[in-house]
Amino acid sequence: MQTLQAGDNAPTFSLPDQHGDSVSLSDFKGKKVLVYFYPKAMTPGCTVQAQNLRDTKAELDAKNVVVLGVSPDPVKRLPKFIEKESLNFTLLSDEDHAVADAFGVWGLKKFMGKEYEGIHRLSFLISEEGTIEKVFDKFKTKDHHTVVLDYLSSQ
Repeated sequence: MQTLQAGDNAPTFSLPDQHGDSVSLSDFKGKKVLVYFYPKAMTPGCTVQAQNLRDTKAELDAKNVVVLGVSPDPVKRLPKFIEKESLNFTLLSDEDHAVADAFGVWGLKKFMGKEYEGIHRLSFLISEEGTIEKVFDKFKTKDHHTVVLDYLSSQ
């Protein structure tokens, strides 16, 4: 797993959103984009992380940041997650994990003694110019939003 670093160019991508519509990174020119990778919709950690991003959307908007959540969930699962948690940002389906591979967040994981391939929970702040400004790789799901906002406030 070769994870992208600050200063790298962000991979261009297009993925289906919760409505099945194609969303591309290039759709957000002139904005910062927080691309956060999460393993699976409607699981405890992913839910807490999404709820906190939902609750800080106004602060993120004020910093010119768009949030895109990316998981290997099929498109049909995403509207249920959005509706259940009243999410106010876009979720993208990366079923073949091509985008996760491009960012370097797909790889070997261990859970309860078992090894398997999956998404590592990392977030990337992409600058208005399309480069990776910051990689968030050290956070707890309940603190993710705070780590992101603290970084944005320090800039």
